[in-house]
Amino acid sequence: MTAAYEYHIGVDYHKSYSHLVVQDSNGRTLRSGRVKNDRQSLSAFLQRYRQNSHAVVEATRNWMVIYDWLDDICDDVVLAHPLKVKAIADAKIKTDKIDATVLAHLLRADLVPEAWAPSETARELRVALRERMFYVRLRTMVKNRIVTVFDRYPEQTAQLKKLGDLFGKAGRVQLAQVKVSEIDRIQIDRGLAFAGDINERIRQSEATIRAMTKANANVKLLKTIPGIGEFFARLIDAEIDDIGRFRTPKKLAAYAGLVPSTYSSGGKTWHGKITRQGNKWLRWAFVEAVAPATVSDPQLRAQYEHLKIIGVNKARVAIARKLLTIAFQILRDQRAYERRGANSEADASTISRLS
Repeated sequence: MTAAYEYHIGVDYHKSYSHLVVQDSNGRTLRSGRVKNDRQSLSAFLQRYRQNSHAVVEATRNWMVIYDWLDDICDDVVLAHPLKVKAIADAKIKTDKIDATVLAHLLRADLVPEAWAPSETARELRVALRERMFYVRLRTMVKNRIVTVFDRYPEQTAQLKKLGDLFGKAGRVQLAQVKVSEIDRIQIDRGLAFAGDINERIRQSEATIRAMTKANANVKLLKTIPGIGEFFARLIDAEIDDIGRFRTPKKLAAYAGLVPSTYSSGGKTWHGKITRQGNKWLRWAFVEAVAPATVSDPQLRAQYEHLKIIGVNKARVAIARKLLTIAFQILRDQRAYERRGANSEADASTISRLS
């Protein structure tokens, strides 16, 4: 409980420095000042307040660094949700000192809207997964540049597009034979070479991820869900981290932003599009898994086709929500997914609010 702590420390974290405000249990400021972002400076500033203290820092860019430092110095560290803190304590006058003071006051009053601080293992896996996603996005950009060049030669590219994968083995052979200008050929060849280098980086990052999750039982369970392959299984496990922090599938869906926005006024309530707030990586993983899931699982495909009457986007979100619910259940029960009969009408009635 907050009352058990004698010192309440608000930390406004920036790239090269942080502003700290230390308060006592009565809200009186004992020390305030700017500190260089390194372990030694932080420890020296808080030397007199180490015992019986807790601190709060917002989950901003690279929060893990100062969070770990504070965790070594203080008895407890709270990770604050930036958007929710702003909603509670938005101010027209904004300075580092004011921000740190507000955080200290919220901490003292036990009013900090907390964000989840993942375990060190989950953090490390997230870093590895982000690296792979970065390389994949970069490869897509390179491929799009190459396609843009070939689009300047419509008569020739019309034949190439019939190959399916333009960057596969057969596609690359054909690409090398297309007649283009000298500068375009230079751009294309460099792009293909760069894409090849990126492919190697992707393979290396995937090897790192496999090594980190080799003995992970949750990944094996998640892979039994239709549409969830190696990468998505690891991503979902890393982003959820601890399924015990969610009491119900609805709580997990809210965390992933796969719940409809709700408006209520004058005794009337209506639901809009999904909130798109929360963990974007979880939301992306489940939505992307819909296409392969509906191909591989007849029941899910039947439900998807039934829900398409409401709308394609609503159907995708509904199936994504269903996959998330399945993931919650198998992680909670530690039991592999078993296919069951479809219940399309029930799904349509309960999820038609999603858009």
